[in-house]
Amino acid sequence: MGKIKKRLIFLVGPTGIGKSAAAICLAKKINGEIISCDSMQVYRKMDIITSKALASERKIVKHHMLDILDPGKQYDVASYRKEALAVCDRIISKGKIPLFVGGSGLYYSILIDGLFERVGEDRLIRSKLNKEADKRGSSYLYKKLKTIDKQAAGKIHPNDTRRIIRALEVYLKTGKKISELQMERAGLGKEYEFKIFGLDMPRNALYEKVNNRVERMFDLGIIGEVRSLLRSKLSKTARSAIGINELKGFFKGNYSLEDTKELIKRNSRNYAKRQLTWFRKDQRIKWIKINPGDSSFQIAKKIWKKLS
Repeated sequence: MGKIKKRLIFLVGPTGIGKSAAAICLAKKINGEIISCDSMQVYRKMDIITSKALASERKIVKHHMLDILDPGKQYDVASYRKEALAVCDRIISKGKIPLFVGGSGLYYSILIDGLFERVGEDRLIRSKLNKEADKRGSSYLYKKLKTIDKQAAGKIHPNDTRRIIRALEVYLKTGKKISELQMERAGLGKEYEFKIFGLDMPRNALYEKVNNRVERMFDLGIIGEVRSLLRSKLSKTARSAIGINELKGFFKGNYSLEDTKELIKRNSRNYAKRQLTWFRKDQRIKWIKINPGDSSFQIAKKIWKKLS
């Protein structure tokens, strides 16, 4: 008789769609606890800018992987995976169901599918490839990659020089395609049974929700929060949060308040679009179509029906 697998649920989707509120309703129904799958919510003092669950919401359902380090510290997917899975097992040991919630596609992917065995940097190879990129452009290296590893090239944008160089570097160092190495990753399938749900809604309605969320951030005091954050040196990850650079420009007098709001709205909408593009490639996701007027309870009920 096979070993009984541990149960997990994932709730993914674009920013602003209502994942967090729906997750609280769903967690109550399934006797679950929420694990954030968000690359920015791990940071302390970034509450408004990352739309983190409020203290009152965390009292209703226990949340994990929030506020675990200072924004001056760098964080990576490997650290997240290790810590999130440890939390996951602690939740299961209490007889509860872990509910992963977030929109960070890379964190989600690495969590589910695992990390491939790390191939160390080769400075000589990388230096040579960088020189070729400077001299002939990324398109030249991209054609090389397509010849060597068509599958990897299909997942990389022709202008993404860094990832093209990395894929070529791995091949030139090991003689193995990076796409083949990635297929050897140890994912969650052996030990865990999981279901993945994605939230989707009409694009215009989603963009309206994103715009409203940005307005709410300003009402809650995002200007003061970011001003305080910028008094210290931020890590590369933390300073990439949408709102940091836009407000930095506002503080320097480059933008008016209204222009700053519009920039954050536009960049947030573009991010939502990229998230949907990323998640739609994953055939394992069961999509939940929601309407603009659906309450968090109604969204949770739709997911619950798919679980039953």
